[in-house]
Amino acid sequence: MLANVHSWFQTGVDAGFLPDIFSYGFVVNAFIACLMIGPLLGALGTLVVVKRLAFLSEAVGHSALTGVSIGILMGEPVTEPWISLFAFSILFALTLQWVRGRTTVPYDALIGVFLAFALALGAALLMFVAKKINAHLVEQVLFGSILTTSVYDLVILSVITIAVLILAFTACNQAFLNALSPDIAQSRRIRVTLHDYGFVLLIALITVAAVKIIGAILVGALLLIPAASARLVASNLRSMVGYSMLIATTSALTGVLLPMQMKWAIGTGPAIILAACIWFVLAIGIYSFRRRSSTICA
Repeated sequence: MLANVHSWFQTGVDAGFLPDIFSYGFVVNAFIACLMIGPLLGALGTLVVVKRLAFLSEAVGHSALTGVSIGILMGEPVTEPWISLFAFSILFALTLQWVRGRTTVPYDALIGVFLAFALALGAALLMFVAKKINAHLVEQVLFGSILTTSVYDLVILSVITIAVLILAFTACNQAFLNALSPDIAQSRRIRVTLHDYGFVLLIALITVAAVKIIGAILVGALLLIPAASARLVASNLRSMVGYSMLIATTSALTGVLLPMQMKWAIGTGPAIILAACIWFVLAIGIYSFRRRSSTICA
């Protein structure tokens, strides 16, 4: 099936409908990955913003760095250390949620502790990893690279996308109610604890899936920025989700394709986040204009 997609893109390039960069297979793979990553991060990011857990996404994102380092040191393929990456990130997120329910430490302070642990352990392990592999590969882990997007990566992304879609159709309303008011959710016999664990698990899965494109350091930003931008311009929760998915997807596509087309020497991860930041600036402008207009009308 993927071969047919590549063939379709090549036909578009030959006919002049698509830019020449789509004649490269890795660019097509990255394009497909962005179409899955963007909506996933955009939708989940709305929950991150509503629950005020932006710091959590950063902590889980940085845990991916440690997972990659552990995998390389244990002998996994340098470009695909998936077992350790998934295992450590999921364990990190679930342990954080477990400790939260058994201590009186404020959640933001607890996340700060876990974030510091992930950064310290990841930095320490990177010193050993750098001795075994090319330093450029470490840079790809930190900031992302379309060159590392493989068919195997797309398969993993597809599985996660399907799982999230199933969860969205079955528990979307309950998840948002739990995010807005856990007390009301509990009064309606919604299993709040289960939803909280599911939420951090989804963040871990989607973060790991996006590391190849965006990088371990910056992946948390694409969870936060599109949702924060959408909140400035949306009139309700439904439109906030839609705007966030749109902003995240267009940011991912722009950050991947524009540097390639313009031949800019910039990583895909930084380019994606810069594109998202432009959206955020535009959202601030729209929000300010609306407030000024409503003030004048009043």
